[in-house]
Amino acid sequence: MLLHCCGRLILSVLGTRTLGVIIRGTESKPHSRPYMAYLEIVTSQGKQKACSGFLIRRDFVLTAAHCAGRSVTVTLGAHNIKKKEDTWQRLEVIKQFPYPKYDPVGLHDIMLLKLKEKANLTLAVGTLPLPPHEPASSTLQEVKLRLMEPRACSHFPAFDHNLQLCGDSGGPLLCAGVAQGIVSYGLSSAKPPAVFTRISPYRPWIDEVLKEN
Repeated sequence: MLLHCCGRLILSVLGTRTLGVIIRGTESKPHSRPYMAYLEIVTSQGKQKACSGFLIRRDFVLTAAHCAGRSVTVTLGAHNIKKKEDTWQRLEVIKQFPYPKYDPVGLHDIMLLKLKEKANLTLAVGTLPLPPHEPASSTLQEVKLRLMEPRACSHFPAFDHNLQLCGDSGGPLLCAGVAQGIVSYGLSSAKPPAVFTRISPYRPWIDEVLKEN
């Protein structure tokens, strides 16, 4: 899933089941979001699930910590995950870095994935910049949405406005071409609002992991 925000948001989904469905979505122009990654996950129980993420370095994908599993395979350059194209790059994840203080209740839902090999940057595969640190369907689709006031997410017990954003659906959040958030959780019905992990408070941790790897 993916979002844009510049007054409004754009949500995209690439075969993801993080929130189950996408509301009022329209299919994206093929390969117009080259940083999007499709994650095939085998859970610790041996079950299969899928998530989305995005490429931030040729060998690293940023996603949510709730997308961790026994093994993860990343597909880059895909528009329709059921129709293989020459643009596809399938890469194995060799190490998962969930944020050390991740709480399954909903806080610190962010994770870095180290790829076994570096992705080849092409017209269909590219990286997405991150914000600086600040104080405290089977096809890729998108829909314009909006950010909501923090009080709209007050019914979620774990919601923390300093670490999270409140929006009217889920997905990686972009503003002016910079990644600002990652979908964390929402209602099982996929109705708004949903909660996103703010990326900026985790930038020092991200930089440390990238530097060491």
